[in-house]
Amino acid sequence: MDRTERFRTITRLVGRPQGASLQHLQDVLEVSRATINRDLEYLRDRFNAPIAWDRDDGVYRLQPRDANGKRFELPGLWLDEREMLALLTMQRLVGELQPGFLAREVKPLADRLQALIGGSGHAAGQIARRVKVLPMGARRSTLEHFEGVAGALLQRKRLKIRYLSRGRGEDTEREVSPQRLVHYRDNWYLDAWCHLRGDLRSFAVDAIHEATTLSTKADDVPEATLDEVLGSGYGIFSGKATKVAKLRFSAERARWVACEVWHPQQKGAYLADGRYELELPYASELELVMDVMKYGEGCEVVGPAELRALVQTRLGEACRVYRT
Repeated sequence: MDRTERFRTITRLVGRPQGASLQHLQDVLEVSRATINRDLEYLRDRFNAPIAWDRDDGVYRLQPRDANGKRFELPGLWLDEREMLALLTMQRLVGELQPGFLAREVKPLADRLQALIGGSGHAAGQIARRVKVLPMGARRSTLEHFEGVAGALLQRKRLKIRYLSRGRGEDTEREVSPQRLVHYRDNWYLDAWCHLRGDLRSFAVDAIHEATTLSTKADDVPEATLDEVLGSGYGIFSGKATKVAKLRFSAERARWVACEVWHPQQKGAYLADGRYELELPYASELELVMDVMKYGEGCEVVGPAELRALVQTRLGEACRVYRT
């Protein structure tokens, strides 16, 4: 952690109501007592940070206001990567709202987001020009039935839907008990109990062509079951994980893949020759195969055998397309 990040962390910790002891600052920052003391002195002298020692509680505290009554803020852009992404993503989503009954209610939120971004010490307009959040993979379609789906979900009512299964090209009518909405890779999905299949399913909301809220009360599925069945496998086409994929990436691709999170329960390790081996659970191979194939020759499926054979077949079919 560099000095700039230490200043930010110290300010955050001593700014909490309970303050922060010298030992706690040392433990979090993993530096010596002398370094903490130098940082505190620098913050007070150079940035006029109103940090005081509370002898009774044995902690440092950042006073809410300085001697002039002004709220203390460090100069410059004091946002970490997650805070920056969250603020700009919220700003983008609010900006995409069309005029409607929420316009008046959302305006103060938009103004507040603008103030937060500008309050980092840089002009909000400058940040908007210099920092971009580009959503990738979102399908270009209007979610015509999103409001009805969300309403039934929150009212705990069953839904009658007409759904297009893109994988099979089939249009089916189903009755479902909605459980939760999931925003994944810039698209919305509905996790629901499908009474037609007698099982949990995940439905792309943009593939729902008709949605009627029924008077029947929706069946409830415990959240732990939802996580186990729909959240344990790979991607949105997950289901309950029953297999573990072992993928081996070239040394060149390893430099990227080693930093990526494909699944919360993944295991990865570098091999002696610089390649990277990744293991992750999955149930349906649909999305996994798509992600593997985008790496081309940079990724080898080691196992299971059926997954390896499927990728091999798909790659062979892709090669035939380019034969002259």
